[in-house]
Amino acid sequence: MDAVEKLKLLTAQMHLEPDEDSGCPELKEFKKASFPIAHATLPNGQRISLLKTLLTSACERNCNYCPCRAGRDTRRATLTPDEMARAFMTLYNGKTLEGIFLSSGIVHGGITTEDKLIATAEILRKKYNYRGYLHLKIMPGSEKAQVEQAMLLADRVSVNLEAPNTKRLALLAPKKQFMDELLQPLRWAEEIRQSRPGWEAWNNRWPSTVTQFVVGAVGESDLELLTTTQYLYGQLHLRRAYYSPFEPVPDTPLENNPPTPVLREHRLYQASFLMRDYKFDLEEMPFQQDGNLPLHTDPKLVWARENLAHTPVEVNLASREQLLRVPGIGLKGVTTLIQARHQRSLHDLSQLRALGILPERAAPFILLDGKRPPFQLTFL
Repeated sequence: MDAVEKLKLLTAQMHLEPDEDSGCPELKEFKKASFPIAHATLPNGQRISLLKTLLTSACERNCNYCPCRAGRDTRRATLTPDEMARAFMTLYNGKTLEGIFLSSGIVHGGITTEDKLIATAEILRKKYNYRGYLHLKIMPGSEKAQVEQAMLLADRVSVNLEAPNTKRLALLAPKKQFMDELLQPLRWAEEIRQSRPGWEAWNNRWPSTVTQFVVGAVGESDLELLTTTQYLYGQLHLRRAYYSPFEPVPDTPLENNPPTPVLREHRLYQASFLMRDYKFDLEEMPFQQDGNLPLHTDPKLVWARENLAHTPVEVNLASREQLLRVPGIGLKGVTTLIQARHQRSLHDLSQLRALGILPERAAPFILLDGKRPPFQLTFL
């Protein structure tokens, strides 16, 4: 199997599906070549096409949900750092891709595997003078010096916590240690960002950090997941927590567990963004008795019905923080609204619609010039 065929297999084993919304001919040709394409949204809002792949699909760990777990009967492939860098640059120079997300199975320990990931990044940056987007995975058990080196080369680094705490991780990935192997590298990354100047990094700023949870495989609640998420946002300043709904994989210990509803993933993201961007506290999330969020209702809407239905917000006087608590008013909409009300008083729902606000969602919870606007109840 040559390097290209190996790369195809490794990329396919990341379980990505091609994005169908691009009309780019090069991307269509790339899809025909069986390379699934991911997409990433950069901090500036730019959306880029991304090769999300592995250095190797061999792994010595026995994570109970993973298709690459040790002992599972599946095809394996491995690329050297130089092979990976060369193959990617061929695609990049052909304008097929705009960035790379590089991870790996673990072989000969996390430290050895991380060395190979870093070596690939160094070849890309130094040998090929690659200046594009690079997301580098930090392997479980990596050393602080390796985290530092990865941060000197990447635009984003990530450590997959997989589970929200030690108890749940033991059921999901028995050989991994939650505090020492997974959480500690994220703490080191934040320490480096806080103690060292950004100009030391390759593009004059330290990379953002993210993590990912596997949702619904081992009985963890939304409360557990969001408790850890709140800590990551507040204390370690993670850019984002990702929630991956569990899908059973044949020939794994969890193959008979049911898949997680996609709607649960959606509600977790909504709650996560409320905490990260809208300054909601964990205690304000509408958890049910089982610790999970309601599946069929937006958590912001549930909060508003309990807290704003009888004390609506006056749009012409409320602070930014108060306005952001209103369903239908988002981060862009609140800025536009505040600018508009400096020019004139807002007294009609049509004015809100023109500002990018969803009046049918906001109407039950607002006042316009002291009056409740007419509205119909919405249940979603």
